[in-house]
Amino acid sequence: MIPLEELRDCACCPRECHARRLDGELGYCRTGADFSVGAICVHRGEEPVLGGERGICNIFFTRCNLQCRYCQNRQISRNRGEILEHRLRLDEVVARVERLLEAGTKHVGFVSPSHCIPQMKALIGALENRGPRPVFVMNTNAYDKAEVLRTLEGQVDVYLPDLKYMDPVLAGRFSDAADYPEIASAALREMYRQKGSHLMLDADGRAESGLIVRHLVLPGQVEDSKRCLRFIAEELSPAVHVSLLAQYQPTPEVAGDPDFGRRLRPEEYAEVVAELERLGFYRGWTQELTSAGHYAPDFAQAHPFES
Repeated sequence: MIPLEELRDCACCPRECHARRLDGELGYCRTGADFSVGAICVHRGEEPVLGGERGICNIFFTRCNLQCRYCQNRQISRNRGEILEHRLRLDEVVARVERLLEAGTKHVGFVSPSHCIPQMKALIGALENRGPRPVFVMNTNAYDKAEVLRTLEGQVDVYLPDLKYMDPVLAGRFSDAADYPEIASAALREMYRQKGSHLMLDADGRAESGLIVRHLVLPGQVEDSKRCLRFIAEELSPAVHVSLLAQYQPTPEVAGDPDFGRRLRPEEYAEVVAELERLGFYRGWTQELTSAGHYAPDFAQAHPFES
């Protein structure tokens, strides 16, 4: 089956809208059947094993199947109103990616692809036979169907999921997905089944295959962060690479919230780091609290992460 045929009756994400996207019908994500991206750029991100000095070629899909009120990519991720986007053909996306690969990067990252799995598959198919084959990274919010992830086995090299919440009330209130803990738990179990806890690196220390779980510590939600870490340790393994992020910064949508309307406090992050250590995690990365400004993108610029 041609990958985009899946959009004829779209159920590729847990929303299962069954929108006829090939016919122009839009579901929850308000995304069509084309390749709508916010940016295609080399990004030197949070985890040094992804790209290193040469960076990773990231394809930022627009819209999203989650609507996190504090999303740092809100310029391109909102499902209502105007956003910044470039609507491209498959060959146009491939040409842009090829130029960045020829400049020296070896990773191709798909950012927020959960509602664009068919487009991601089409891009992998168009790029995987080039020499050398890129390392494909699925940078996802983990609001993914486990059965869809099974169809990606052997295509995605590195899974880079978030684990946002274990509390369904928080997930419903701030991401419009009260079932997120259940869905994400199943998704991470499937990623772990495929990749295990071993992260394969090349001679330069860059990831070639494996699983890295990200968790953004949210202000006022230390106990839920601990629950997320306990899930990874107890249901997957404390040998999993964890990227514990401190880069939260409030958006206008949460400005009035007593917790989400402020920055993360040093003592909150320190408490979560202590839990990380108590649970026996020994692979991964933590952040400085000053990272919040460093990773804030501006998609109105040619390069969103460079001022």
